[in-house]
Amino acid sequence: MLKVSWTRLLAIFLATVIICRWLLPAGVANATISRKFPSQVVVEKLTDAENVNRNQFRKHYARQRVPSKTMLTYPPSRQSDQVDNYHGTLVADPYRWLENPDSAETRTWIEAQNQVTFAYLNQIPAQEKIKQRLTKLWNYERYSIPFKEGESLENSDNERYFYFKNDGLQNQSVLYTLKTLDAQPKVLLDPNKLSEDGTVALSGLSISNNSQFLAYSLSTSGSDWQEWKVRDIETGEDLKDQLKWIKFSGVSWTNDHQGFFYSRYDEPQEQTKLEDVNYYQKLYYHRLGTPQSEDVLIYDRPDQKEWGFSGYVTEDGKYLIISVWLGTDSKNLVFYKDLTNPHAEVVELINQFEADYSFIDRDDSIFYFRTDLKAPRGRVIAIDIKKPTPEHWQEVIPQSAETLESVSILNNHFVADYLKDARSQVKIFDLKGRFVREVELPGLGSVSGFDGKRHDTETFYSFTSFTTPGTIYRYDMVTGKSEVFRQPKVDFNPADYETKQIFYQSKDGTKVPMFITHKKGIKLDGNNPTYLWGYGGFNASMTPTFSVSLLVWMEMGGVYAAPNLRGGGEYGEEWHQAGMKSKKQNVFDDFIAAAEWLIANKYTKSAKLAIAGGSNGGLLVGACMTQRPDLFGAALPAVGVMDMLRFHKFTIGWAWTSEYGSPDNPEEFPALYAYSPLHNIKPGTAYPATLITTADHDDRVVPAHSFKFAATLQAVQAGDAPVLIRIETKAGHGAGKPTAKMIEEVTDKWAFLVRVFGIGG
Repeated sequence: MLKVSWTRLLAIFLATVIICRWLLPAGVANATISRKFPSQVVVEKLTDAENVNRNQFRKHYARQRVPSKTMLTYPPSRQSDQVDNYHGTLVADPYRWLENPDSAETRTWIEAQNQVTFAYLNQIPAQEKIKQRLTKLWNYERYSIPFKEGESLENSDNERYFYFKNDGLQNQSVLYTLKTLDAQPKVLLDPNKLSEDGTVALSGLSISNNSQFLAYSLSTSGSDWQEWKVRDIETGEDLKDQLKWIKFSGVSWTNDHQGFFYSRYDEPQEQTKLEDVNYYQKLYYHRLGTPQSEDVLIYDRPDQKEWGFSGYVTEDGKYLIISVWLGTDSKNLVFYKDLTNPHAEVVELINQFEADYSFIDRDDSIFYFRTDLKAPRGRVIAIDIKKPTPEHWQEVIPQSAETLESVSILNNHFVADYLKDARSQVKIFDLKGRFVREVELPGLGSVSGFDGKRHDTETFYSFTSFTTPGTIYRYDMVTGKSEVFRQPKVDFNPADYETKQIFYQSKDGTKVPMFITHKKGIKLDGNNPTYLWGYGGFNASMTPTFSVSLLVWMEMGGVYAAPNLRGGGEYGEEWHQAGMKSKKQNVFDDFIAAAEWLIANKYTKSAKLAIAGGSNGGLLVGACMTQRPDLFGAALPAVGVMDMLRFHKFTIGWAWTSEYGSPDNPEEFPALYAYSPLHNIKPGTAYPATLITTADHDDRVVPAHSFKFAATLQAVQAGDAPVLIRIETKAGHGAGKPTAKMIEEVTDKWAFLVRVFGIGG
């Protein structure tokens, strides 16, 4: 990715959307790793052992087949008399007991729900054919963007390239290293060997700038908790260093290669570590060869339990930049510490949460930032730390009509990544802010990459679109020429499909863009099964990306539609704020208006329209299906935030109050209660066919959200539309999910829609 602030990455990471797109319909996008900010790695493989286990599981449940036209009998869900008083409003919560995922009663409930769900899904004749096609398409080589590490231009002996590769059906991508691009690659770390079922995933990494050490983190069963280790790159052996209780943190090495900065929480209680709230993050320095107990505390704020810290060492190694985040709001503080002076104190450069400041690089005392201060679509400014007050700040690249997503410096030039109507545009500027050229991209799609060091003349980027698998390009910063470096071969013909971008009006007249992709030649007769996917939150921009799962959907005659809802970052901070807190209803109105446009323009009809989304997108689906149950034929909310009155009481949920507001605030409570999916399910209502998906180890959006939503919906559903919940085991919010599990989950989703919509007869 382009060099962006950890604050911006964190906001998206906490919201679960964009870094690795594990909740996007694609299930998996090309794995990319940033040199300075470790991304999550999501990759794919189907093992024989996993197939056997899953098939045995399905055969067991298949003995309890559910006839196609018969109403389902759902497992009993005990109702308690729990009632809470919210500022004078009494609210019942009869399924509070489901908030304990490890109680015997909840485990029995999970097993019983899965029995009903898999019995329903296993009788669908198209299921096996869908799985076979997904497996065949998924089986193609995929490469991440290569990145290079080495100390200096004068000493290139220790320079190395690093990249990830997936042979096709591997559960996790493998990390390789090589001295030159034409050399024989060497396996540096193979996560597939860390567990038999692929549920231990590489979740982050950082290379020391002499290419001697790899710091890497592991996540088990999709948990946000990470364990960091250190590997000698030359020998491939791990050192004794082992760091625990780390969440929402990268690693940044010092230039002496002897240690790194990272952030962690205090050790939680073992029994409740997946539910307990996370407060009081602290920034530490770890020196190689020493136990974690001896790590040096660099900065903490006992008076600010919600503050989080991200430490980043400047390329020259002279400064530690500390970005201070509060919740998932993009606004942050910026502090710094002079690393050349062992007695230097932390200096507060920006000490008000008024805007986003993403550190880019520095020239002596001049620090460059991408910011949205007085520029909601972003600009670049220069701050002289010798004259740090705002009246001395200088604008380098002014705000433009497009949204400035991120900026890096390569070949002593700014490389600026913009969004123009939710599609990528990359421009080059000199250090004075003068425009040099626009990078010629292969088409309308999404770009990531352009990473590297300040003097690099070579860089790489990935381009993808709805019909273009992620292709890696090498870019020459001097000549401005791109050449294909790696191009995947997928078993389909892109020319058979088309994508268009339309603009429709939302309820209040706001113009909203939407991408629509399908096979060429479809008839606009209102009969096409359509999959409407959305997110709309946390300043996350939803841009075109290739998806094997969507390709199978379109091969079956389906239409895919993706609107760029308010709450996202496609048009800058104003667009984001238009879908936050008391304005969250705008997001739901945008999504509903997209559905109505698709119906009015004869793409589909209500009976064949499915809505889907994950995490914050699961909230979107839950809110829209409870507000307009008549408008949709099916709903597929994944790991959704469904209880807007208690979301802040678990793990990192408190951080979302900056996006949603807090139910503890009497002024913000009414808006939350008005749209909370769980609290707006009405008895006697015919809701669309629903397949809820979650995981019993999700410690981001705890599964209680989905459990309580499913139990309530099953209890009141009128008519014969099924309400099912599919509960994955040994998985979390989505990060690092093995290919085997992803293929199974996508298979079940498409099979569900095939049956509900009567696709294929």
